[in-house]
Amino acid sequence: MEGVGALEEEALKRKERLKNLKRKHTNDESGDTSKNEPVVLPKPKFRSYKPQDENLQKEKLQDAQPAQVEEEVKDLVEAGKEKVVLQDLDISSLAPRKPDWDLKRDVAKKLEKLERRTQKAIAELIWERLKEGNEENLSALVSLNANKSTEDD
Repeated sequence: MEGVGALEEEALKRKERLKNLKRKHTNDESGDTSKNEPVVLPKPKFRSYKPQDENLQKEKLQDAQPAQVEEEVKDLVEAGKEKVVLQDLDISSLAPRKPDWDLKRDVAKKLEKLERRTQKAIAELIWERLKEGNEENLSALVSLNANKSTEDD
């Protein structure tokens, strides 16, 4: 039970400290208004905004000027001229791809699946006609399908 009593005492001390801090904070706030000192607000800095008000235009910062990098770039360009060898350049690797290469790539799998289904459907039609007893027309059908497939290729 001694531990509980000590905890209660610490809690009361903490409450008292918080009350004192609150009182001190409220006294500070009321004391500032009684002194009648004007509240100083931070001045705005206009970097990319052009204010309409003439008083605020005085606070606008000057536009930043780009740094001079000509000397640094000149050194890099001179170093680059020495290293580039045009004979080692493969021009064929620089040529752009055809504009629809990605579409063809994405459709290729679907076309393979459709081709298999088409072949299966043709085979089923042939078997149905064979079942009907039109064996004479079988050779004509096979040659007709062979001609169509070679034309498609």
